[in-house]
Amino acid sequence: MSTFKSVRGMRDFMPDEAKAMRFIEAKTRKIAELYGYGEIITPVVESYELLAAKAGEEVRLRMYAFKDLGERMVALRPEFTPSVARLVATTLRNEPRPFRLFCVGSLYRYDEPQQGRYREFWQSNFELMGSNKPEADAEIIMLTNSLMEAVGLKKYALKVGHVGVLRGIFNQEKLNEKATNQVMQLMDKKEYDDALQMVKEAGASKKCLETLQKLVGLKGDRVFDIAEKMGETVEGYEQSVAAVENLMAILRLVSESECKVNMRLDAGFARGLEYYTGIILEIYIPELDIAIGGGGRYDKLIELFGGESTPAVGIAHGIERIMLAMQKQNVPLQTEEKKNVMVVPTKDELKGEALKIAQMLRDANVAVEVEVMGRKIAKALEDANRRKVDYAVIVGERELKEDAVMLRDLLKREQNVVKIAKMVEKIKGSPKIVGT
Repeated sequence: MSTFKSVRGMRDFMPDEAKAMRFIEAKTRKIAELYGYGEIITPVVESYELLAAKAGEEVRLRMYAFKDLGERMVALRPEFTPSVARLVATTLRNEPRPFRLFCVGSLYRYDEPQQGRYREFWQSNFELMGSNKPEADAEIIMLTNSLMEAVGLKKYALKVGHVGVLRGIFNQEKLNEKATNQVMQLMDKKEYDDALQMVKEAGASKKCLETLQKLVGLKGDRVFDIAEKMGETVEGYEQSVAAVENLMAILRLVSESECKVNMRLDAGFARGLEYYTGIILEIYIPELDIAIGGGGRYDKLIELFGGESTPAVGIAHGIERIMLAMQKQNVPLQTEEKKNVMVVPTKDELKGEALKIAQMLRDANVAVEVEVMGRKIAKALEDANRRKVDYAVIVGERELKEDAVMLRDLLKREQNVVKIAKMVEKIKGSPKIVGT
């Protein structure tokens, strides 16, 4: 007999993992609500052309792409931003700006599976479209900080850079777009020597190479000092100077908001996606060497899809990666959970009564399982204990004659006869807090 396994790079989530995922997802929805972001739901399958337009070679090669039965080239979405950009360029084109849009769901890339990296993965995505002002970028930083606080992470840091600084240098040095994108991808992988070699081969000036070398070495948590040094380093590159000024304005606004964000500025930081034009950021915790979120400004993507010129900034947070980060930092799920109950009839003739009592408890918002395996009382209680059930309601003939049941507190190992009318009150008590 053949044994079926999940497809490589895909995974099943067991109840505890699913609960943690839904907890994080609920926090992303709460943050969306607090910051005024409206939820949209976009298709998992999009046209290949849309998804490939500005994804970058790295992502293009890893898309799940195929022809549908109508011979159209389509792909499973590897990220949310192109779908959101398509929506803004078409359906929402005449709506008032800015757009604050939020979505959450699964994405697909044919990556090599490893810790925190699967071929099906889950993200929450926030996009602020229509503003080119630094306060929009500052909002995305603050929103991300709010989410990390909401899920309870400690010692996380936001790594910040600005691709406008690098693009400004490459534009002035007359590097073509293909070479620029290849260099940025190498820098994203921290392959700086190869990146500099490529710039050199493209015919860049000595000043350009020296400037890039200095920028790669500029990083740290004294963000204003680093930004100032970046400005001095790119002197003579007009677009890069403007990009540093933009970066400084964003940092200043975050600082003035008094939002306590642990930021680290990295002048040589690049991200693989080709559509970024301004600030870029990623979130890290010390215990993991993969980013748990990332995003940035992309001002030309909507135009690419036939929309009006619409500046935009966005961020995606990896839901499984946040879950992994919480596990690494032993962060409990601070969710209030209702007490859960198992109803056990003492004999077959009382099954109907057991179902009736179970329904009465559910109507009072108590989580109930009914013993359906035909087990004897001792075995049923053993099973309830193993699955961490709080109370067993034992439905017996003698107690029913008195309009009562036997209520067993499985944690305290105590049991008492309780009137059915008082049962909900006894069970509910105070809500419990559960850990991961």
